[in-house]
Amino acid sequence: MAGGEAEAPQDHLSGLHLEAVVGFNGHVPSGLICHPDREHLIYPLGCTVIVQGINVRTQEFLHGHTNNVSCVTVSSSGSYVASGQITFMGFKADIILWDYNKREMLARLSLHKGKIENLAFSPNDLYLVSLGGQDDGSMVVWSVQKKEAICGSPASSRSAGNPTTLVYSNCRDEMFVSAGNGTIRVWELDLPNRKIRPIECQTGQLKRIGNCAMMTEDDSYFYIGTSTGDVLKLNTKSTLMSDYGPIKEKFSLGVTALLLLKTGDLVIGTGAGVVALCSRSSYKTIKKVQLQGAVTSITPRGQGHQFFVGTNEAQIYRFSYSDFKDELIATCHSEAIHDIVFPYGTSDLFATCSKNDIRVWYTPENRELLRITVPNMTCHAIDFMRDGKGIISAWNDGKIRAFTPETGRLMYVIEHAHSMGVTAVAATSDCKRIISGGGEGQVRVWEISKTTRKLEEVMKEHISSISCIKIKKNNQECVTASIDGTCIIWDLVRFMRRQMILANTLFKCVCYHPDEHQLITSGTDRKIGYWEVFDGSPIRDLEGSLSGSINGMDITADGTCFVTGGDDHLVKVWDYNEGEVTYVGVGHSGSITRLKICPNNRYIVSVSADGAILRWRYPPTE
Repeated sequence: MAGGEAEAPQDHLSGLHLEAVVGFNGHVPSGLICHPDREHLIYPLGCTVIVQGINVRTQEFLHGHTNNVSCVTVSSSGSYVASGQITFMGFKADIILWDYNKREMLARLSLHKGKIENLAFSPNDLYLVSLGGQDDGSMVVWSVQKKEAICGSPASSRSAGNPTTLVYSNCRDEMFVSAGNGTIRVWELDLPNRKIRPIECQTGQLKRIGNCAMMTEDDSYFYIGTSTGDVLKLNTKSTLMSDYGPIKEKFSLGVTALLLLKTGDLVIGTGAGVVALCSRSSYKTIKKVQLQGAVTSITPRGQGHQFFVGTNEAQIYRFSYSDFKDELIATCHSEAIHDIVFPYGTSDLFATCSKNDIRVWYTPENRELLRITVPNMTCHAIDFMRDGKGIISAWNDGKIRAFTPETGRLMYVIEHAHSMGVTAVAATSDCKRIISGGGEGQVRVWEISKTTRKLEEVMKEHISSISCIKIKKNNQECVTASIDGTCIIWDLVRFMRRQMILANTLFKCVCYHPDEHQLITSGTDRKIGYWEVFDGSPIRDLEGSLSGSINGMDITADGTCFVTGGDDHLVKVWDYNEGEVTYVGVGHSGSITRLKICPNNRYIVSVSADGAILRWRYPPTE
């Protein structure tokens, strides 16, 4: 940055260029939508809506929500996108209407409280109907042209449960259907009187909870997928149920997504991860495919010759109707990511770890190369061996596991490494030792050879969990940060404490400056501390963030800049000597848990608690 700009306040800072986002919130019902132009997928991630090219991997972002997006819909002409969010109890939850072609916000509509449950556009883009969550319980019709509410009504009768799904008529702008827990209603909009009038649908003895709904092209019937695992077919005019099925073999864990094909057959997605093609008359399964995670959305591309399926384990699949085969086109972590690490000397690969798995990614294409799964366990930290022959990982069951980076084969396990889970791990540059930290506060040094793993030393000084370990280049000293408010510099030759750094904070991260005379630390007090390694004395404090703790930091190889990220969702690039923020990256919608600068200063990669991985272009230096 130019010298004058470095002193500028935060509003005038340059933004980091966001190159790519790897992530998909698969928990949003019908959140994955194929745009009518057949070239783009639209899906939510945290408080962002992403527009991603299908054939050409472009990504554009719709920023504007202040909390997680809870529903997304696209108008049938494709010119509008609407998205709703959740918010805190008692506060207004916004709906944002977007202009798809310009990729910008048209209006912010706010009436509902707590959560927007569902949204639907009328067939000619005249109206948008919105359904509030269970704390709101109202249905509102908005005029798209005037961008204001026309009328509203309670969404269900007092005796019935909450509706959760909406489907608009395909022919008339005045009719739509809502369904939910014991309630199915056909609504008529009476524009001159500004009223919406519901007609209850009768299902006889059947008591069902509607998960999803689909209308036929000519509006004669609509289908409701239920949590019981069957599909109800109702007549729109008479509001009576014409039939339902399958009668005997219900779908396990409920029908969670529906797609009506031109032939009249149904594609059904279930909570057990099955995508099934069913005949229209008997609802018998013709073909079925098992996917990973519960199906939450099925969206057709064009007329349905191809369709896309999203699951709650953040997987996106492409199906072609002709052979009904699935192809995995995108995947990501569905839980919080705890760590990210680059191998020594290369920026083309990086590894991330989360609950259940470690994944290795190819940086330029954001593509997953390898997934190492350990079911029901959480990986807290990972590190690459310097020679590139192993990935070591720290798990909450108290074991250190090492895997090969190419195949993901388990090389060895160190059992009972720590009593309260392993929380941090680092390998020395000669690949002969691993240093691990545990939830109980012990730091242990392990001697690693080809065949044996031996506990060399236990260092007991910390009284709470270790959050970060960094080793000096000569492997004779390391620093450990802990949430007990201390950082300790250890002598790895005599296994003694050299210095102790105390502060009134839970330390989350620590870095050696490359010349190794100074340390920088940060944690929950939002301060970035510079410390002398020689005697542990403080050099200076910087105010690192205005809100929330700082969870991750990394420093460049030459020590001129460092990056921080934390609960304020911002990636900040700092000048080390000036102590000034030079660039800010806005894009995360969850708390940033860790971030790294790649070895040759091409990218910054940050990971967050909502399972997203964001890749930023490293800012150009003067």
